[in-house]
Amino acid sequence: MSSVSFAAAGQVVFHLTWCTKYRYAMLRREEFYKACEASLYRAAERHGMRITELAVMADHVHCVVECPPRTSAADAARLLKGSASYDLFRAEPRFRLRYPRGAFWARRYHVRSVGDADLETVSRYVREDNDPRQQTLAAYN
Repeated sequence: MSSVSFAAAGQVVFHLTWCTKYRYAMLRREEFYKACEASLYRAAERHGMRITELAVMADHVHCVVECPPRTSAADAARLLKGSASYDLFRAEPRFRLRYPRGAFWARRYHVRSVGDADLETVSRYVREDNDPRQQTLAAYN
């Protein structure tokens, strides 16, 4: 999907990865990771992004997202993480016991720009990233 805005046209795809704060396995229960997935899809749609692959693990998230040309990787991560955090705290108030200051996600995230040639490789990695041994992206080339 390529986007066209007033001043720019093109395709911008990022592979974003971020962790829960202190790497706690807060999304282990099905209801929690389903709520996280739903929140991320809603946030992406609300901000003109499209999630092509999404894997929510117990302690981290992998997301391949297509963004409008004027959206930076930092903005995409901020919007997705913020929305998911807000919705998860509303869905499960007991999360506040673990994170009393309100930060569900770690401050850092990993971003990788994805071109057309790499899109299938990265998508396959995200789709199959439920192996507890955590293979590296280089193994999928």
